[in-house]
Amino acid sequence: MAAGQYFISGKVFDAPALPPALYVVSTPIGNLKDITLRALETLAGADLILCEDTRTSAKLLNAYGIKTPKTALHEHNEVASAQNYVDEIKAGRSICLISDAGTPLISDPGFPLVRVAAEENFSVFAIPGASALLGGLAVSGLPTDSFSFFGFLPPKQQARAKRLEELAAKTETLVFYESPKRIAATLAAVAEVMGGDRKVVVARELTKKFETFYRGAACEMATDFDEMAVKGEIVLMVAGADQQAIADPDAWRGALKELLTELPLRGAVDQIASDFGLKRKQVYQAALEMRDG
Repeated sequence: MAAGQYFISGKVFDAPALPPALYVVSTPIGNLKDITLRALETLAGADLILCEDTRTSAKLLNAYGIKTPKTALHEHNEVASAQNYVDEIKAGRSICLISDAGTPLISDPGFPLVRVAAEENFSVFAIPGASALLGGLAVSGLPTDSFSFFGFLPPKQQARAKRLEELAAKTETLVFYESPKRIAATLAAVAEVMGGDRKVVVARELTKKFETFYRGAACEMATDFDEMAVKGEIVLMVAGADQQAIADPDAWRGALKELLTELPLRGAVDQIASDFGLKRKQVYQAALEMRDG
């Protein structure tokens, strides 16, 4: 195999040289067959490929016989090196940017480079393809007409809870990436802050051999994952808040007052917090005031 070539199932194809520009190329998130023909041609025809981890990217490039030189661009060197690569484009080179998996810049390195190239009016081309965010959302069973992506939640408990509190009233589907080591704690936080009945979907190892989807209420899922050894990449999707409850933020107080005549304080608080997606502490304080009053 020569430079500027790639192969598919043993058949060799020539890749034409590319005009000087930055090419942001999406790569598979697991299954190596999830690569587009345009992506293969672009990667083979470029002068240089910037990889998040050259060892990881080598598996994909070797699978298709791509010999283009590659070097590392990651969170530790991307700011310092962005201008250097833009200067290379200025000198006539074509450069591809890829991440370990999926679409670059989506919770992955690359933003400083794209920003500098755009600010200096160099062409930046998107070569679209696989994305764990969109793949998980499309088959989640949650509404897709309106959604927001928030990347990774803070790893520390207090900061994570605060972030979820900021998002609790949003009515669109919420999408996050999460570590398998933290998914149980995150689901517990969702149940605590947004209500135990809030629907959640966990997509694990998308496109890979052990791809699995888990769907259910946040409280139930938190319990299940607390007892489970979890491995692999995870996309977490959370249903948006109930629009009726958001439209009438005081509706829960009337429901709480009525429920306190039927249930013990703790049971009434738990049910209202779950039904209205509220923080239990907030409901508990209101219940104490109603009881004492």
